Amino acid sequence: MKLYAGIDLHSTNNYLGIIDEGDRRVFGKKLPNDLRTILHCLNPFKEGLMGVVVESTFNWYWLVDGLMMNGYKLHLANPGAIQQYNGLKYTDDKWDSFWLAHMLRLKILPEGYIYPSEERPLRDLLRKRLKLVREKTSHVLSLKSMICRNLGITISGNSVKNLKEEDAGELFKQPQLVMKARISISIMQSLSKHIDAIEKEVISKISLKKAFHCLLSVPGIGDTLALTIMLEVGDINRFKKVGNFSSYCRCVTTDRLSNGKSKGKGNSKNGNKYLSWAYVEAANFTKRHCPYARVFYQRKYNKGGNVLAIKALSNKLARATYYIMRDQEQYNPKMLFS
Repeated sequence: MKLYAGIDLHSTNNYLGIIDEGDRRVFGKKLPNDLRTILHCLNPFKEGLMGVVVESTFNWYWLVDGLMMNGYKLHLANPGAIQQYNGLKYTDDKWDSFWLAHMLRLKILPEGYIYPSEERPLRDLLRKRLKLVREKTSHVLSLKSMICRNLGITISGNSVKNLKEEDAGELFKQPQLVMKARISISIMQSLSKHIDAIEKEVISKISLKKAFHCLLSVPGIGDTLALTIMLEVGDINRFKKVGNFSSYCRCVTTDRLSNGKSKGKGNSKNGNKYLSWAYVEAANFTKRHCPYARVFYQRKYNKGGNVLAIKALSNKLARATYYIMRDQEQYNPKMLFS
């Protein structure tokens, strides 16, 4: 008898539901988030289980990895693409778990990508780097604004980054402002050390795979950005078309148009926010180092300003790097911007 299991996962508990090929409920129970307990409940049905569905929540790593290590075929459900039955008035964890199993049985389950567990820690470490970079940038902008507000002078971001704690006493006379500036400078220096340490750790533990090495041929994409893209993409062949990839990178507009009129917007949060950041960073660097990209950027800038121009260029780069990674080819600006 063929069986299908769905697990509705939460922070402290989950609901396990199992159905047969006739959609009859065979087992259902609320369980604590304990792998041994879940394995114990699944074991009597293991021989007939065609698959186990786990929803892609914030805490799915331990459960998916644990079940896969014990020989279960796992499916990671994409919650953003799951369609509920519109006639329902009431749903709960129990119903949701059986619905996951039901979609698996009908082969209509929208699935997410189960990222290889051995590379996941490095990917998450680079994600931590991005958070630290953003935090550092916020302190740079805050100090830059403080200097402009109190002294009436404007200095560059790079000059702010090069400040030392003793410089605060030379910039400001009021002790409170000196203290505030010293705190910001100290935090920036500390964050810089952690960012450098993360970069060294990642580079020492992993190198660019052959499919991603060609990314370095793109002006503006260095080791850190290339590693970020590689670790976020995983297997490039999981994207069947270039449009799927650029959409996953959040490089396409979410506007919904009908007969030339706006009908709202789609979910702008669908996709990978880290790849979105990486391609925006790449676009900012590429427009400085590639004449073809600079001309393209300027043309878009004249039509809609900086944000539109950078997003358009990031979309161009995402589409180009899709073929670069898939076909392992070198970057050709003439072909991209012709």
